[in-house]
Amino acid sequence: MNCEVCQLKELEVEHFEIREVLRCILHTIFFHRALGLVRPKDIDLELFEITYVQCGDVELERKIDEKIDQFIDKVEKHPNKKNQICLSFYEVKNKQATWFSNKVERLHWEQWYINLNVTQNPKGHSGKSHLPKVEVNPGDTAAEARRARRTALECSLRDILFQIIRFVNEKRDHVPPIPNLDGVSFPYEITISRTGGPPRTRLGQVLAAPDSPQTRKMASQTRPGFSGSSDSAFGMDMFKRMLQTGHPTMLS
Repeated sequence: MNCEVCQLKELEVEHFEIREVLRCILHTIFFHRALGLVRPKDIDLELFEITYVQCGDVELERKIDEKIDQFIDKVEKHPNKKNQICLSFYEVKNKQATWFSNKVERLHWEQWYINLNVTQNPKGHSGKSHLPKVEVNPGDTAAEARRARRTALECSLRDILFQIIRFVNEKRDHVPPIPNLDGVSFPYEITISRTGGPPRTRLGQVLAAPDSPQTRKMASQTRPGFSGSSDSAFGMDMFKRMLQTGHPTMLS
C-alpha cells in the first residue's frame, strides 16, 4: 500500500510560539481529513492575524494538546535541535494470526511531517553593543527586528496552511473508504522525533504497537535484503516459541 507523504515547510519559531503554531497546523490537517460529521469552530490566533478551523471534538483537542506538551518538554530537554512531528493516518486490517505476530495490522496511507526549528533568545542581550551613540534607539531597533521576524513567521505559517489545502485537494486517490461518520473518521497517531534525513515515501505493513522496540526490530528483519547476525537469534526465538506452544492445530 502506497503512503502519501507531505513534508511541510520548516518554520523557525521561538519557544513561546510553539503551542499556537502546532495547534494551528495539526487542527487544520485534521479538519481537512475529517470526512465525517463535524462541528466547525473558528479559532483566532493570539500571536498572529490568522484564523483556522477546528473540528469541535473535545477529545481530539485534548490529545493534540498532550502531544504538544510532550514536544515542548523534548525541546526544553534538547535545546537548539530541529524537531519534527509526524501525523499518520492508517487503516486497521485483520490478519491471520501466526506464532510471532498479532491479528491486527496498521496500514499507513498518509503522513504529515511538521518541522520546527526552535530558536533560543540570548538572555541579557540588550542590543546596545556596536551601535552608534546617536540617531539610533536600541529599543526601537530591537522592537522593529521582532516585528519583522513575526511578520515573516506569519507569512510562512499562511504558506503552510495553503500547502495543506493544496495537498488534500490534489491527493485523493489514496484515501481509503470512510470507516464511519464520526468527525475524525480515520485512525491516526502522532509521533515526535528529531529531523534526520528525508522520510520514506512508502511504508510497509506495521503491526500493532508500532512504536515498541520489538516491533521496530521485527520490521527491520523483514525488509528485503536484510542480513546479519540477528537472523540466528530470531530463528532461535521462533524455535523456542514453537516448543512452548506445541504443534499447530491441523485441520481435518
